[in-house]
Amino acid sequence: MSGIAVYRRSWARRRHGAWTVLAALLRRPAGAFGLTVLATLAFASLVSVWWTPFDPRATDIRAAWLLPLQQGHLLGTDRVGHDQFSQLLAGSRDTLLAAVGSAVVAAVVGLLLALTAVSARRWVGSVVVQVIDLMIAFPGLILAMVLAAVYGGSLATVVAAVGISAGVAVARVARGEIAAVAGQDYVLAARAAGASTARIVRRHLLPNIAPTLIVQLSLVMALAVLSEATLTYLGYGSAPSTPSWGGLLRTQQDYIGARPLLVVWPGAAVALTVLGFNLLGDALREATDPRIRTGARV
Repeated sequence: MSGIAVYRRSWARRRHGAWTVLAALLRRPAGAFGLTVLATLAFASLVSVWWTPFDPRATDIRAAWLLPLQQGHLLGTDRVGHDQFSQLLAGSRDTLLAAVGSAVVAAVVGLLLALTAVSARRWVGSVVVQVIDLMIAFPGLILAMVLAAVYGGSLATVVAAVGISAGVAVARVARGEIAAVAGQDYVLAARAAGASTARIVRRHLLPNIAPTLIVQLSLVMALAVLSEATLTYLGYGSAPSTPSWGGLLRTQQDYIGARPLLVVWPGAAVALTVLGFNLLGDALREATDPRIRTGARV
């Protein structure tokens, strides 16, 4: 069989597997809800790059304190005339970037630490395990504040802080999973046959720990959304001139008595997004883990 035919068969199997997982997600209410939240967030972020009903940074005193649906403002305006719907759309960009960026950083940090702890020499692995235990005790929000004090508050600071702190937690979980898979007969046989470490990791370790890793990264994304809003609210995240959900909560808190809906919109957006990522992670684990899908006992 030619190399092109092998590649086509491999691509067909992957595509079929992806559609199978997607169908399994849509059959589960939690998965359907999580996918809807993720698709809505991605769509809002993409649309806001080119279009918003009003300029999210523009002020118009004549349109201040408008109620929802007044003068074309879907969610109303604040004290200086900012359109709240436009600001929510624009703020979704930072939310999505924080979630995806933190997950990528956490995956890289977690897998590198876990693989080093399992495959390196015993004394190196022991040192890595101690470093993991030490860093887990260090809160991610404190790390973000330290980084913001040194480099200034920004979205990159949030991504780095959440990704590193969550990556350590991912490493702690992935280390046990990798150690269990690495002791299986087929991995030992592949190693005896001369397979490289990179091939073993790519063909055997990562596919087998993928369900657990997916769940952990979905929790990281939910944590990143909440952390980005929290840090921006505290002044350690995105710049005040950048529309963000945490920034909306910070600027509107003084007027919660007069216009409570101005706080409800960004708060509901954060809560629904966090809930969606959590439910999506649980549904993905059920859809990708054969032990759960077939009802087998562990």
